[in-house]
Amino acid sequence: MARIGILTGGGDCPGLNAVIRAVVRKGINEGYEVIGIKNGWKGLIEKDTTPLDLDSISGILPKGGTILGTSRTNPYKKEGAVGKVVANYKALGLDALVAVGGEDTLGVATKLVKENINVVGVPKTIDNDLSSTDYTFGFDTAINIATECIDRLHTTAESHHRIIVAELMGRHAGWIALEAGIAGGADVILIPEIPIDMDEVCALLKKRHSRGKTFSIVVVAEGAQFKQGSIVLQEQKLDEFGHVRLGGIGEKLANEIEKRTGYETRVSVLGHIQRGGSPTAFDRVLGTRFGVKALELVSQKKFGRMVALSANKIIDVPLEEATGKLKTVDPEYYELAKVFFG
Repeated sequence: MARIGILTGGGDCPGLNAVIRAVVRKGINEGYEVIGIKNGWKGLIEKDTTPLDLDSISGILPKGGTILGTSRTNPYKKEGAVGKVVANYKALGLDALVAVGGEDTLGVATKLVKENINVVGVPKTIDNDLSSTDYTFGFDTAINIATECIDRLHTTAESHHRIIVAELMGRHAGWIALEAGIAGGADVILIPEIPIDMDEVCALLKKRHSRGKTFSIVVVAEGAQFKQGSIVLQEQKLDEFGHVRLGGIGEKLANEIEKRTGYETRVSVLGHIQRGGSPTAFDRVLGTRFGVKALELVSQKKFGRMVALSANKIIDVPLEEATGKLKTVDPEYYELAKVFFG
């Protein structure tokens, strides 16, 4: 009996359990033994595993997060960790490994292919910023949650005649802010791809108020930055993948808007609300399709590949290609949103 492992790394998101369930169901149907590796790459370093069978995946489809746990552990930043990963992969008798994650988790997977580990990747991130796939699961749930929150902010903003700044996730790519902002009818949307021009922002808000509107909604991605100035951080400390902890752009933006316009301004930071809770139907189906395709790649011994969505078909692409660069917002798409500004 062939044995495969599956791990989930990086930030959690709705739809991870759908992937796990699909890999286990498809694997068992085809005679595989499936081993769950706990807490991402950390679990493979520490040989922390759990068997996965039909009972262990029962009822997990609508559940958010991941039953395997996750971490931001990077084996390439810990002395001797890569050697432990390779040794434990062999000690566990694994014939293949399904790695579910975003750019960081799959970046590690890409390197491990060169260590003769048979890896298949599954793209996961609420930011939707992985190349070579139209969508990543988790994104649809995130924008639906963010849109609902923006809808709710409209009513309180209108009641109090305020501007409300909604700070959404999005480190290097503004997909969540852009699509939730469009869907939620935001009056200004600010994303990492385009530096914030405060003169333009305030002019748009004043123009809207000159039409008799007494409130506005401004959506900003956490990774957006001002034309003059650096990215706004919660702290300078880097994680194992070299990322800083973002947060605070909403507060700075709100203060600047109120100072320049005189309009009372408040800020609402959605934070981890966007990545929590039950996945949408779209993410459940996409996660399921990805999981089934990943197991098919294992059966075909097509390693070093990542499953992807292209024109509503599930395909596979080289891991190296998928993690080579981020998918950022197309300027033409942002122009669509600007039609409704101010």
